[in-house]
Amino acid sequence: MTAELTPSETTPTNVRFASKVVVLLNQDLAAWQELNVTAFLMSGIATSSPDLIGEPYRDGDGTEYLPMLREPVLVMSGDTQVLRTMRDKASSRNDVDLAIYTRELFQTGHDEANRAQVAAVPSADLDLVGIALRGPRSVVDRIVKGARLHD
Repeated sequence: MTAELTPSETTPTNVRFASKVVVLLNQDLAAWQELNVTAFLMSGIATSSPDLIGEPYRDGDGTEYLPMLREPVLVMSGDTQVLRTMRDKASSRNDVDLAIYTRELFQTGHDEANRAQVAAVPSADLDLVGIALRGPRSVVDRIVKGARLHD
């Protein structure tokens, strides 16, 4: 997947990417859980494609900082059914990258245990507390229809 710019762009302030990144959180999470889930989900999105990462940042003194994503991330929320429906839609598409976070992962302490927790549960029974997706703008917009912006 590439994040190509549309031909009508003239300045960096009106850049429009062909792809879109959305994190969808379950509305029943505590604030610390929302932050934890968002961080983990975005690590999956960030590692999914090298074209997502921009150049390193440098301040006025020349100190270098790590690069970040090139495109904005939209954070939304919904109930358990909204997350399931959107996971189902996203997972049925070949042009959408998908990361998931289940409630059980709050109890584990490392990646291997996380993967074992997810592997033990069929797709339809996953207790989703968050998903992140990246794909073509129009496709992602259709998938997340019904969710609301996180407040």
